[in-house]
Amino acid sequence: MFVCFTLFHSRRVFISNLQKEIEKQTGYRSSRKRRSEAQYDYEVYHSLEEIQSWMFMMNTTHPNLVDVFSVGKSYEGRPLYVLQSCPNLKLKMLKAVWIDCGVHAREWIGPAFCQWFVKEVLINSYQYDSVMTRLLNQLNFYIMPVFNVDGYRFSWTTDRFWRKTRSKNHKFHCRGVDANRNWKVKWCDEGASSHPCDDTYCGPFPESEPEVKAVAKFLRKHKKRVEAYISIHAYAQMLLYPYSYKYATIPNFNCVSAAHNAVTALYSAYGVKYRYGPASTTLYVSSGSSIDWAYRNGIPYAFAFELRDTGYFGFLLPESLIKPTCTETMRAVKAIASGVLKKSAACLWFFLHSVWPLITKKKKSSSWWKLSD
Repeated sequence: MFVCFTLFHSRRVFISNLQKEIEKQTGYRSSRKRRSEAQYDYEVYHSLEEIQSWMFMMNTTHPNLVDVFSVGKSYEGRPLYVLQSCPNLKLKMLKAVWIDCGVHAREWIGPAFCQWFVKEVLINSYQYDSVMTRLLNQLNFYIMPVFNVDGYRFSWTTDRFWRKTRSKNHKFHCRGVDANRNWKVKWCDEGASSHPCDDTYCGPFPESEPEVKAVAKFLRKHKKRVEAYISIHAYAQMLLYPYSYKYATIPNFNCVSAAHNAVTALYSAYGVKYRYGPASTTLYVSSGSSIDWAYRNGIPYAFAFELRDTGYFGFLLPESLIKPTCTETMRAVKAIASGVLKKSAACLWFFLHSVWPLITKKKKSSSWWKLSD
């Protein structure tokens, strides 16, 4: 079994033995069962069960740094776990950054990055890296290692290239919905399919998928605090921001500037080049996407990463590339978070020095203020 690329009647073989590559990433299962934190291998891909066990292990080992909770259940009844950074859990009004991985089941580098992020930022860097310590003390991070839990598990047990969720359709034998076409923003328009058998099927209605509905509900509830939404995908080596559904750039220049800083930081690690820009013109037009929904719902920084590579390995990115891919992406996410914090601090400074004095002056001059004295 091999994978080839055809162009103008010529063929180039990329992976000569596809089955062997798949077995490399899913093999050695007996040696990957639950281990202590010190033995957990972040440079291999892990099954859903291993990732969820790891999440609780992190919470047990570092209860002051990591909290774990569920935002709901999947179509097949699996819990949708999220990790929260909590060095300052008592400060519930901190601005927040949301990161989700594994929206599309076959993109295994996504969940690998979310685990890497927790390990590097919350465990290895806190109190050792001054920049990360400041970020964690002044921002809350919500990390969802596997968004599409049913699909991800199916990609391990049955079909390595499965993309969608696993919901059933009563009229067709085909299963699943594209979880990045199911959000309530220009739903099922250009770049999405209304046919249940297509990979980009938008679903019977917006937020039809329990996974999408649960995350959307959580983000709506906390939208006054969530300053950045980041979704990790693969592959293309791109950093995308809205809009996805139309050929236009969002009017938020801070988001564009943050993208530039992020890809520059990423490049500094290994010299890997990422393109950045509006998703519609940089990648393709798609409707019902999570970044468009996030931006529409008041989250000013909304990004989708398309990690390595550009097609040679595609979804079968070798485990040997997990470390460099996650290392460089860490720099990009760190740059985005720093930009969010800087912007929040600037807004707070403006409020305290410009707005608040006017409010207090007005109160002091009002009759009800004088009566209250």
